[in-house]
Amino acid sequence: MDVRDLYRDVILDHNRSPRNFGRLEPADAEALGHNPLCGDSLSVTLRVADDRLSEIRFNGEGCAISVASASMMSEAVSGKSLAEVEALYREVHALLTEPAHVPALPLGKLMALGGVREFPARVKCASLCWHTLHAALQRHAVGERPTVSTE
Repeated sequence: MDVRDLYRDVILDHNRSPRNFGRLEPADAEALGHNPLCGDSLSVTLRVADDRLSEIRFNGEGCAISVASASMMSEAVSGKSLAEVEALYREVHALLTEPAHVPALPLGKLMALGGVREFPARVKCASLCWHTLHAALQRHAVGERPTVSTE
């Protein structure tokens, strides 16, 4: 089996059976994300404890890439320190946007998102959840609930 087939299978699996789908009530932080080009719309709710992202959920509607990326993101960041989440955010952003990027961190299943780079219009679909998570964490300290757009 070709590696691209494995990556496609990972994305299809996470789209069909998204992990951590739903809302956290109450949540320590929340952000809303919207991609007007594709119609993707999602919210990310999370809880932070002891400088760690202790729980995360996402909710909303979107294309297969958007849902799969949010599902994979939620698995990858859960339980990580806020510094580790920030480093992973930067690494995935580079994977999605830099053609010759060689990851400095082990990305595991997240490597499946690297194929999206070949379809520039889909990069925003894959990155929406990451930008939404990043915004929620940045504004967590001040209690804001930001809205992120990929316009």
